[in-house]
Amino acid sequence: MPKSFYHFNPKTLTYEKVKLSFKHLFKRIAWVFASGVAFALVFVWISFYFIDSPKVKILEKENNELKEEVDNLNARLDVMSEVLADIEDRDDNVYRNVFEADPVPASERYPLLIEDTRFDSLSRSEAYSLLKTASKKADQLTVRMAVQTRSLDTLEKIANKKAEMLAAIPAIRPLKNMFTITSGFGRRYHPVLKTLRNHTGIDIAAPKGTPIYATADGTVSRENPGSGYGICVLLNHGYSYQTLYAHMSKTSVKPGQKVKRGQLIGYVGSSGMSSGSHLHYEVIKNGQPVNPIYYFYIDITPEEYNSLLESSKKVNQALS
Repeated sequence: MPKSFYHFNPKTLTYEKVKLSFKHLFKRIAWVFASGVAFALVFVWISFYFIDSPKVKILEKENNELKEEVDNLNARLDVMSEVLADIEDRDDNVYRNVFEADPVPASERYPLLIEDTRFDSLSRSEAYSLLKTASKKADQLTVRMAVQTRSLDTLEKIANKKAEMLAAIPAIRPLKNMFTITSGFGRRYHPVLKTLRNHTGIDIAAPKGTPIYATADGTVSRENPGSGYGICVLLNHGYSYQTLYAHMSKTSVKPGQKVKRGQLIGYVGSSGMSSGSHLHYEVIKNGQPVNPIYYFYIDITPEEYNSLLESSKKVNQALS
């Protein structure tokens, strides 16, 4: 700092020496100090708000990664919530309907949640550790829910076809007021050949023109079972079931026509290789004749069933 200061006097056009007092000198020093402090504050402010330090940049990167992980976890949780909603809907409207059970109350499915403050004071490292564990569990839960959903899809298809499957099983008597069986299933004497042969159905004696009814839902087959059966109807029921109604006087359905259980399909007669007016009725499962007596269970009482069962056991002459 110079020891002397000079001032230019315009009147005399000369430089005049200025004597500085202590007060004036103090003001100058104070002004310089204040300017320095102000400049320092401005620099600090600019550095704080506009210039990121390496540590701040690292923290920002970690925060961004943490935010991305949280967003991904929330997205997976949203998907799981949708899958659970679908499972709950099926539980209420499909499976519980099958078993005639009441739906689960909403108060049990969605209880009031108490605010949890256990994680409010977590450190960054603890938060990362918890997030990693939660993400792993969410992945495992997603896989388990996917497997369970596929299982429920299969069960739903089975449940939806339950009524269709039951309707395809021959379950009623082909003739109304049918209480005895003239000739049963198994080894019986042939009415024409007079030899003991395998009888693939049951014979029910009835007056000519007695109505015959389909014993299950099905479609009239175009297949010809054979001339020995005379006028007949073969029904394809699906689920590996068929029924045959033989020796009819006439039919009331056509090949390819769909019929319902209990629908009229023809009338009793004695056509084909027959020794009297009757219905020859067969139940075929997986291409093999089975005993029809075991399929009467809808329109029959225990007493009526026992009567049919006893009469079917007699080894006698078949009517066809």
